[in-house]
Amino acid sequence: MTAAFFRGRSRRAAAALGAVTFGVVALSACDKPTPLTTLTVGKSEVHSEAACYNGKQGISEKDFEDCAKESGKTVKVNVDDDLHIGVDPKVAKKGWTAIINNRPTGPWTKTYRTIPVRNYLQSGMEEARVTIVMYGDGKPYGVWNYTLENDS
Repeated sequence: MTAAFFRGRSRRAAAALGAVTFGVVALSACDKPTPLTTLTVGKSEVHSEAACYNGKQGISEKDFEDCAKESGKTVKVNVDDDLHIGVDPKVAKKGWTAIINNRPTGPWTKTYRTIPVRNYLQSGMEEARVTIVMYGDGKPYGVWNYTLENDS
């Protein structure tokens, strides 16, 4: 009877070891999440991971162009609002810029900037496109896209 107890115990130990091993292998296959950026207007806030990100080698020019064209999350704004842009410290360390309606607003190395919406979204305009680019050493490393939707 004692021998059967040990066999069952060994089976459970082997099953537990197999489950742990499978979990480690499954997790090692996952990509790390990209750094987040955040847009805040009034009480509205949206976060996004990068459309493209390669923090070590940078993004090719073609990939950058394709990523910058992607649509991103939308936040509703009024012309009189302030747009608050927050970036992960990894992004700030490398350097970043926000391109709003094809007008660059940087470069910056701080994690937070405030920009008046009226500088980029005039009365009558329906929306403005915001692209945040992690940029350093003459090349882009990450791209995050957003849309400001006029709620006036």
